[in-house]
Amino acid sequence: MSLPSIVVVHNRYRDPGGEDAVFEQESALLEAHGHRVERIEATYDQAVGLSRGRLATSVFWNRAAGRRVAEAVARTGATIAHFHNTVPLISPAAYYAARSAGAAVVQTLHNYRLVCPGGLLLREGAPCEVCVGSPLAWRGVVHGCYRDSRVESAGMATMVAAHRLLGTWRRAVDAYIALGAFPRDRFVAGGLPAERLHVRPNFLASDPEVGEHQGDYALFVGRLTEQKGVRVMVEAWRRLDGDIPLRILGGGALDEGVLGKTPGVEWLGPRGPAEVLDAMKGARALVFPSISYENCPMTVVEALATGLPVIASRMGSLPSMVRHERTGLLFEAGSAPALAGAVRRAWREPGWRAMGAAARADYEAAYRAPTAYAGLMAIYEQARRRFLDTDNG
Repeated sequence: MSLPSIVVVHNRYRDPGGEDAVFEQESALLEAHGHRVERIEATYDQAVGLSRGRLATSVFWNRAAGRRVAEAVARTGATIAHFHNTVPLISPAAYYAARSAGAAVVQTLHNYRLVCPGGLLLREGAPCEVCVGSPLAWRGVVHGCYRDSRVESAGMATMVAAHRLLGTWRRAVDAYIALGAFPRDRFVAGGLPAERLHVRPNFLASDPEVGEHQGDYALFVGRLTEQKGVRVMVEAWRRLDGDIPLRILGGGALDEGVLGKTPGVEWLGPRGPAEVLDAMKGARALVFPSISYENCPMTVVEALATGLPVIASRMGSLPSMVRHERTGLLFEAGSAPALAGAVRRAWREPGWRAMGAAARADYEAAYRAPTAYAGLMAIYEQARRRFLDTDNG
């Protein structure tokens, strides 16, 4: 019996990130198991030069993208169309097109866009849920939560609200994938159908194996932005006064201007995947000081896989990924003194190596490719069953 063909749809971001990586890894995972996979992609570069009106129309309803998806479904005989990001050049029009061509629709919720115009549930450096459950996220418009623009925020909020009125989020998507129980709860509060919200975390396509962790340094990997807690981390290291080395891999808006010449901090700039994993295998701890509601950060998954304990803020899904005093330490988000205290504790904790072994065990239990594939197939089956039931009804 042949395995079902899958159409996988994604609008790539201007700056490559975790969503793009998951799109690639998941597509490769399906192919490795014998599925025919047809990728439908768009890029932000294709939006350059479009008028504001045309771009807004594309975000709401892009007929051309819908036709591409429908043609791919028909050509391959796909039974599932799996969407990752649809903004700005794919749009929910592609959901309807996929279903009309005979495919059930699955949408992975990588961010909070369907309940927050900015997609982060974050405003002015603090969690914000005022738009969750609102028919129109007008507060997000007032505060310019999407790209610091009231105009663009209005476009995003209007798109989500209009499709709520059309019934798109309830009728045109057969299954949603939330990356953790925490985000799932926010989407349910925002009005998405609870019975179609499945929890399935990110995964690693290949096992990086456990490191020796002989380096006497902490490690930060990621974009140097406000939401990642970079300012909090730098202030914590100033309090540590150079006693514990910190290596930073990544680039972004808060580079030299914030990092400055903080004692003990070595900024190495962006690095490729292999170098990141090598740094993790040598480090004593990964520092993840995010001040936003994280879903399922790949950096934390990679750390667990290499047996690296994590020092993380109590935000979003992080408390479910990092077990306090078992696979790392949790601290109060946004508190530099709390982070500094956690780091000092990690350096004198006699059971720290045992935490690394527990971190690796958690990776093996939840984030390996075989587990991810089995979970994905179960979700596809439920999506297909719903599609056939509603199609025949």
